[in-house]
Amino acid sequence: MSVAPAVTPEPVDLSYLPDPVAPAGRIGLITLATDFNSEDDLRRIIPADVGLFTTRIENANPITVDTLRSMADDLPRAARTLLPGYGVDVAIFGCTSGTAVNGSDRIEALINKGMPGTAVTNPLLATDVALRTIGAQKIAVVAPYVLDVTRSVAEQLIARGFDVTRLMGFGLENDIDMTAIPPDALLAAALQVNSPDADAVFISCTAIRSAEIVERAEKLLGKPVITSNQAMIWHALHLMKYDKPVTGFGTLFDHAPHKS
Repeated sequence: MSVAPAVTPEPVDLSYLPDPVAPAGRIGLITLATDFNSEDDLRRIIPADVGLFTTRIENANPITVDTLRSMADDLPRAARTLLPGYGVDVAIFGCTSGTAVNGSDRIEALINKGMPGTAVTNPLLATDVALRTIGAQKIAVVAPYVLDVTRSVAEQLIARGFDVTRLMGFGLENDIDMTAIPPDALLAAALQVNSPDADAVFISCTAIRSAEIVERAEKLLGKPVITSNQAMIWHALHLMKYDKPVTGFGTLFDHAPHKS
């Protein structure tokens, strides 16, 4: 058996200027182990000069109040895995229902335990800021979850001072089933949940493919439409002080956050 001669490695002999990586900033996404959609939906919205870097927390289907509550314990560990040694400008927690069940303050504290001092947002906090920014008080809400999880999202909005005019849920308990909802079905659900007295429609959940239907929904409804991923990226970009225009994802991006 012949033995190949050893090959001596040589240095690459050329000069170049390194390209900047995420020159306008870095967003760190903490999402669920079972999430099929968040990265895709968020990357549709995020400007090209902003980087999205992802890690995941342990969880398992079905998505229930109990499983949502228990998964939060893994947040500090997950946060520590987001670009260690470099960090991100904003950390986002990609789960609306998980935030509703655990509370926005607890989510932020757990993430900061793993990433001290990092700005944090989540879908409910971002939606709160978004609704106040557009001057919406009465909100129609549609979500993909089982009904008790859907109710927890509405209860959080009510606790934040909003009026929920109508609440509808698809009754799904698995992330893959939520992501499988066709965007046109989400659009139809947004039209169905709308009530004449609602100032805005909120489409809850980061696992659904809602980014592409926001503008169509707003045109058909004649009112603002807020979705979990849209609101979260809008809020994260403002926390980063990103000031370039973002188009194609609803009128929310025409506004700077309202100062409370």
